[in-house]
Amino acid sequence: MSTEVRTDAGRLWSRLMDMAKVGATSGGGSNRQALSDDDQAGRDLFIEWVQQAGCSIELDGVGNLFARRSGTDPDAPPVVMGSHLDTQPTGGRFDGVYGVLGGLEVIEALNDASVSTRAPLEVAVWTNEEGSRFPVSMMGSAVWAGVSDLDSIRALTDRSGVTVGAELDRLGWSGTAAFGKPLSAYLELHIEQGPILEASGSSIGVVTGVQGIRWFEVTFEGFAAHAGTTPMDRRRDPARALADTLHGVYELAAADADRVRVTPAQFASEPASPNTVPSKVSFTVDMRHPDAAGLDRLEAALRSLVAEAADQHGCGHRIDVINDCAPVVFDPRCGGAVEAAARLCGFAFEHIGSGAGHDACHVAMRAPAGMIFIPCQDGLSHNEEESIEPDDAGRGADVLLHAALELAGVADDTANAGRTTEC
Repeated sequence: MSTEVRTDAGRLWSRLMDMAKVGATSGGGSNRQALSDDDQAGRDLFIEWVQQAGCSIELDGVGNLFARRSGTDPDAPPVVMGSHLDTQPTGGRFDGVYGVLGGLEVIEALNDASVSTRAPLEVAVWTNEEGSRFPVSMMGSAVWAGVSDLDSIRALTDRSGVTVGAELDRLGWSGTAAFGKPLSAYLELHIEQGPILEASGSSIGVVTGVQGIRWFEVTFEGFAAHAGTTPMDRRRDPARALADTLHGVYELAAADADRVRVTPAQFASEPASPNTVPSKVSFTVDMRHPDAAGLDRLEAALRSLVAEAADQHGCGHRIDVINDCAPVVFDPRCGGAVEAAARLCGFAFEHIGSGAGHDACHVAMRAPAGMIFIPCQDGLSHNEEESIEPDDAGRGADVLLHAALELAGVADDTANAGRTTEC
């Protein structure tokens, strides 16, 4: 396919900015947490755009949305492009949304050029990728791939006790489309969320895989006592067990800093009083490693640290695994299509691994999958100051376009002048 078929970088950027107005924060970022009214408003805007482009819409039971542009072979499994529209509470304007609107721009470009594909093209919007409101990241794609059970996910609650199921029903997102349908391929366009491409000067990252991610909730149980009258050596203080564990966790990371990532977060204590020794302290730990055996070793070390700290300070303890994503190696054919597209467009590229989890990790369990990265300023993400350049956004969309065309196939009669594209 000739590079005469190109995306419109200006149109893509304009839509990115329009979407950023939905749930805009005072710091210049976005707050469209999953299954919120702002998440709904962002989807409504997307649906308006894809319907104007002639696409049909369907929803599955966990609210994953698919916008479909028909191909000339109605029996061919679709090539799906996509990502997510939900954000962190103080998220940026491009994480996830760039992949969704990049997929829409591919469809717009093919419509503009009157190019038909053999296989249908779809743009997916996965539900609750971020896991910030409901604490299961990549939630929608996990249910789609059969990693998580829909009933269990519907029972999941946010910090206010609102369930996923109640919000799906309230928003009308409990659809009927089948989970895990056959796909020809899946491509996810994304900002890198790291500094490698910016430092090397490469325009495109051909993503080879994603490191493993495991989340834990750790609880220490002590004994509530008066902060002023209880001697230090007579306390069963879970905060001391927490402190020892945190020290050990960071030592684990320092011992293999090139490959290990650990992030303790979401600290809570009960009772919520400044002058009472807590009866319970809980927190989460995000652990990441590029291979499964390494992740298992990290988990074993964490469990040992927690048990030793609890015993040292006379506390009970509990560890629950609340999210578990194995390391992923992406499909060579999808990676080859991305690489060929970058060469065709004349863009400098390199092969790169992903330190962040993406919906492509779950889709890769059911279908050939690959990812495309573009640089982001200072590698910053999950932050209101997250930033990319419009030209970089356009280059990534062009690579997505030509990779999707290679995987979907161009219809034989697509060069006919004035042909109307059916969607």
